[in-house]
Amino acid sequence: MNQEEKPISQSTNTESKPSEPRINIKRIVREFLVFLRHRLSLEDDNADPLETIEYIKKGVEFKGTNIWILIFAILIASIGLNMNSAAVIIGAMLISPLMGPIMGLGMGVGTNDFELIKKAAKNLGIMVGISVVTSTIYFFITPLSDAQSELLARTTPTIWDVMIALFGGLAGIVAGSRKEKSNAIPGVAIATALMPPLCTAGYGLATGNLAYFAGAFYLFTINSVFISLSTIIIVRFLRYPTKSFVDTIREKKVKRWIGLIVILVSLPSFWIAFNLVKNSVFEREAGIFITENCVFDNAQVISRNVVSDGETKRIELALIGQPIPEETISLLRNKLKQNKRLADAELIIRQGAIGEKGLDMETVQLMNQNLKTGIIEDLYKRNEEVLQSKDEQIRVLENEIYRFRSRELPVTDISTELKAQHEDVLEFTLMRNPVVSMDSLHVDTVTFAYVQFKKRPSKSESGRLENWLKARTKSDRLKLVIQVN
Repeated sequence: MNQEEKPISQSTNTESKPSEPRINIKRIVREFLVFLRHRLSLEDDNADPLETIEYIKKGVEFKGTNIWILIFAILIASIGLNMNSAAVIIGAMLISPLMGPIMGLGMGVGTNDFELIKKAAKNLGIMVGISVVTSTIYFFITPLSDAQSELLARTTPTIWDVMIALFGGLAGIVAGSRKEKSNAIPGVAIATALMPPLCTAGYGLATGNLAYFAGAFYLFTINSVFISLSTIIIVRFLRYPTKSFVDTIREKKVKRWIGLIVILVSLPSFWIAFNLVKNSVFEREAGIFITENCVFDNAQVISRNVVSDGETKRIELALIGQPIPEETISLLRNKLKQNKRLADAELIIRQGAIGEKGLDMETVQLMNQNLKTGIIEDLYKRNEEVLQSKDEQIRVLENEIYRFRSRELPVTDISTELKAQHEDVLEFTLMRNPVVSMDSLHVDTVTFAYVQFKKRPSKSESGRLENWLKARTKSDRLKLVIQVN
């Protein structure tokens, strides 16, 4: 009986366990996608498409006031580039009307509006012409002709400029398609930097530097094309009303041209970005190689020059001190060849002491430049130390003056008061002097009072006089010396 009951009991317990809940993965994914669609929707605050089209069309207009605003903005941006002031350049970009025709061009392509495309392209061409001419005249007249860092930054566009223009344009058109317009469009004008490249192109023409002109104008072309492309993408995504093509072959041809322009504009930036990254990697590896291997006991690297220009790669070092042997130089060159990223680089070491016959003029110039920098830094440090020592001297002198002033006693005033209290006083003096204890050689300051009377005062009168002088001089340690005439 017991053996039969045992399996029955186990069977009963197994049947009584509740079934575990199963996780519905498909439902979770579906709900997450619905959540994302709701959060990322562009439909909630979307303005009427016709209102947005009209808003962008107004920005395409270019006459009267807009022309003068553009000229003044170009002059401000040119001055900012000349002064190397980022704040002035940003101010010029905020007031520039260049964004209007560029977004209008994208809107025209996105809605198949050929009239808008022709109008926007015409006005953009006029704007570019006025901008380049204005900046060329300014840079031709200005006495400051050096290319500053803000100007040089606009001469070598890369793929990152493409991405900035694309994402900036997307932000601009999304903001422009809302019911409440935000400050995104001025921000796009700042981020994509439409104005400075045109000013840099003018600088290139004024100074005869066609490389600057080409690089800057290419950067402006990148910005214009990809802001327009961003506008096309959002307009098509939001399904703005389009004008239908009568000829479908013409429609396909327009789309092919758009794709071809985007590819042609993008390709050079990819190549420039690739070379920029390659050069940065080479310079970093060269710096690590110099730091780890070019440390010598009796010589010091005072100048380094890393050159990476296409196939030409060099690491140039100028040393001062005792010349290092050729065996060491050969060992360094072998180590350089073992580094995969530096294998095709040439190591050039110039060494010697200043004035030595074996030192060429290029090394002397490098050394002089480095020494000048070191001298300036040394002078600055020394001047700073001198100023600190002067401040310390002034502080000590002020303390001494304070001490001397604290030791001064109003002898004349006390004498007058003392004469009024004691008519028998003939002479009086008061001073503070150091007193040395001969047991411990401890130095203390004691106030001495000397009083000469006509006749000897009583003990009580002498005690009162001593207490009064202590209170009057604020000195607990006071020695009173009385003498009778």
